[in-house]
Amino acid sequence: MDADVTYMAMALEQARLAAEEGEVPIGAVLVCDGAVVAHGRNARESAADPTAHAEMIAIREAAERLGRWRLSGCTLYVTLEPCPMCAGALVNARVDRVVYGAADPKAGAVGTLMDLSADPRLNHRFEVTAGVLRAECGEILTGFFRQLRVERTEDQGVGI
Repeated sequence: MDADVTYMAMALEQARLAAEEGEVPIGAVLVCDGAVVAHGRNARESAADPTAHAEMIAIREAAERLGRWRLSGCTLYVTLEPCPMCAGALVNARVDRVVYGAADPKAGAVGTLMDLSADPRLNHRFEVTAGVLRAECGEILTGFFRQLRVERTEDQGVGI
């Protein structure tokens, strides 16, 4: 879908901003009824908050802006597959759909390691679309960690 690419590009811009702030570059955009109602980007380091994931920030902002905790009619676009915490929050927020770019083989909870989006034991399920702008979403992460390794090596004087 063209709209999926457009909104994922917006999430990628949030990821770039996170990288500029020294955060792991993950970005999110929450869209309700065709309008962007919230943005989020990782802020765990700056906020010293383990729950300050891009998805959680976007969910909180959307709920505040809309004045409701039920985010039915909404789609979350995020550059990396949500972890168990974020997938659980998406279930609790009653989002209709999640679109993500890169799969997360270490913590992906909407299809890779587990699938909280479709677990029949939970009180809500949501649609998932994977792989939108996968290459771009993956590259921003690999580039960030590659640069981090270079900087750590230089700081330790290795290779001199």
